[in-house]
Amino acid sequence: MKRFAFTMMELIFVLIVIGILTVLAMPSFNRDPLAEATEQLANHIRYTQHLAMVDDRFDPANPQWYSEMWTLDIQQVGTDWIYEVFSDLAPYNGNPTAAEEATDPLTGSKFGNNDINTTNLTKAYGVQNIVLAGGNDNKGTGVGTRRVTFDNLGRPYRRASSAANDNWRDYLITSNMTITLTGQDERQAVITVIPETGYVSTYIPGPK
Repeated sequence: MKRFAFTMMELIFVLIVIGILTVLAMPSFNRDPLAEATEQLANHIRYTQHLAMVDDRFDPANPQWYSEMWTLDIQQVGTDWIYEVFSDLAPYNGNPTAAEEATDPLTGSKFGNNDINTTNLTKAYGVQNIVLAGGNDNKGTGVGTRRVTFDNLGRPYRRASSAANDNWRDYLITSNMTITLTGQDERQAVITVIPETGYVSTYIPGPK
């Protein structure tokens, strides 16, 4: 009766093939902080739009309801770049308090200065600079305003007006708004917000 068995060479070959397939199937554990920062900020812009549509601050009984539209505000504090998500409430001064800031449904943390560790893109991901460009509106809002606001229909604005009897529709963006993040390795990733629909897309270059 004949017996069949693998030779040592065949076993080694099989082990080599299994090793190669295992390496190819393994996910990459190399972090890309710039990509993480860009996706986090883009997702929170989308979440701001979601809050605006679900919360629906439109109130015909309040002539200044538009001041309460949900906003994501990017700020430079010292050398750190942070952002906060808020809905300004009466008396409408445009500066959010803890009570006006959104809460992360996953962590329970605030999106703002009052829980800065969750939104500090410099400390968390090494972001060195953020530049907002485009997003033109009929008010001629300056580039120093690093905000994107959404109304109850999900349309994007350059900001929510805190002035009474203002023509708030003039803050609707009429061109693509871009938010460019610069990482520690000097790569630049771009978030784009489209007029009318508020669609958010990202461009993240590969590691150097």
